[in-house]
Amino acid sequence: MDLEIVIPVLNEEVALEGSINKLVRFCDLSMSSYEWKITIADNGSRDNTRKIARKLADSDNRVSCARLEERGRGRALKHSWLNSNADMVSYMDVDLSTGLDILPYAVSLVATGECNVAVGSRLLSGSEVIGRSFKRGFISRCYSILIRSMFFVSFKDAQCGFKVVSSKFVREVLPLVRDTGWFFDTELLLLAEKNGYSICEVPVKWTDDPDSRVRIIRTAWEDVKGLLRMRFGGLSQARRKL
Repeated sequence: MDLEIVIPVLNEEVALEGSINKLVRFCDLSMSSYEWKITIADNGSRDNTRKIARKLADSDNRVSCARLEERGRGRALKHSWLNSNADMVSYMDVDLSTGLDILPYAVSLVATGECNVAVGSRLLSGSEVIGRSFKRGFISRCYSILIRSMFFVSFKDAQCGFKVVSSKFVREVLPLVRDTGWFFDTELLLLAEKNGYSICEVPVKWTDDPDSRVRIIRTAWEDVKGLLRMRFGGLSQARRKL
């Protein structure tokens, strides 16, 4: 089976080369059971990210780059996943905050059919979270409680930057995901669980990125708006289309 790992990036000229080289080395050592490739999905960068991505692709035929002029992590993932021919697709954040050691296990869960979606979780027993501020951790736990109380779902961490999904799931569910930003992850998992697709949460070792540019308040507000959209019509409309 083959796997495509998508790395969505926006103005990541500092972190990109080191992270991709680290990921390639890891896959060489630990993912030999699979045919794998890495796609750098640039969504609207205005620095040297595009130039660096092209250099990486030129130096290793297992690395490719895609360019979208419009911004949005969800937009970049949706475009890359829908255009993939791989049996499984994955994504992780460019800072590699999620420890790579869980990648082979998460991929095996999807490859063997144990689940359709494998997701990293910072909120499970056995997870290790390093360097995360109390504020970020508190907001993350409150968001988890809000999702589960509104939708009665089993998963705890919707927004950990690590997921592996099957190509079947991509074809059937991904076209229904409307969000193009940070709420993409939550909407994807809500549609998955409410339509009978199996989700496996995997505990992770998470090292918070001190250079993270996520705007907490703005992102939280967009998430709340997304939850309300899904709760009042969005989820039921999507379910009727499946």
